[in-house]
Amino acid sequence: MNEDNSETLIKEEINLQYHWYMLSFFIIYLGSLIIPIILLMSYIMLFYLPYFLNIDNFFLLFIRMESLLASIFLPIVIIATYLIHILFVGLITKWHWNITEKRVPSKSGIIPRNIPSKTQNYYHIRSFMMKYPKNAVLRGPFPWLLRWLYNFVGCSSIGKNSVIEEQVGGERFVEMGKNCYFGVNGAISSHAVEGIFGNISYFKIKIGDNVAASAFNCVGPGVEMGNNAAILPMSGMTKHNKVKGDNYYFGAPARRIFTKKIKNYLQISDEDLEKASTLWFENQNSKEDNKV
Repeated sequence: MNEDNSETLIKEEINLQYHWYMLSFFIIYLGSLIIPIILLMSYIMLFYLPYFLNIDNFFLLFIRMESLLASIFLPIVIIATYLIHILFVGLITKWHWNITEKRVPSKSGIIPRNIPSKTQNYYHIRSFMMKYPKNAVLRGPFPWLLRWLYNFVGCSSIGKNSVIEEQVGGERFVEMGKNCYFGVNGAISSHAVEGIFGNISYFKIKIGDNVAASAFNCVGPGVEMGNNAAILPMSGMTKHNKVKGDNYYFGAPARRIFTKKIKNYLQISDEDLEKASTLWFENQNSKEDNKV
């Protein structure tokens, strides 16, 4: 093949911008800990240490009111300082997020990785920025605050009563309705890298109301899911997969599954369905009788 006829590939080194990643992380991490640590240490030094730890008589710990209160309020203070920490995580992250959005707003499209661009740079900065806030909430004692975090920062829009379990992604460019549930070990990813250092497909994910997805599900960029859809385990919504809703879906790409296939998948018979239906009606009737 002649060199004139061969295609010349443009190759550029990826701008990893480690300094911006580290700066963003330390500002969020350390900035969110300063006030909570001051409050916690103040309580320990002013109340818990003199009224509990420095008491020589063991029995006084259970008799003296100051000692009892110092001990009782310690876990409450710890929980309060953790919540203050999460509040500052959200505030600082929101501040950083708004700065990046003002300079280069997020939008759907293909981001080339062999051509230097501000879009690519800020895409990577926003991606790294959300790692710590997401895990600080999700791996803490109040994982349901994740919906508040996403909505407060503005990275995603999650509707009322919707739950996202621990999974890969889910923190950016997702629009989810109310009363949705996405199970563990799944992935809601608005971006996909096409091969090693390939282009980035970055498209908003739109999910309707009352959508339930079991464990080990994958949702790719540009996916649209209608209301009242139920996704069976180990299903994949590939890029730009559209699910109409009001039915069960399974496979990759996810497609509608009919009653017979559902029974085969769940390994249940018609007799089991009749028993379940009978029990349900009996339960409803008993509730009505109790109301009367």
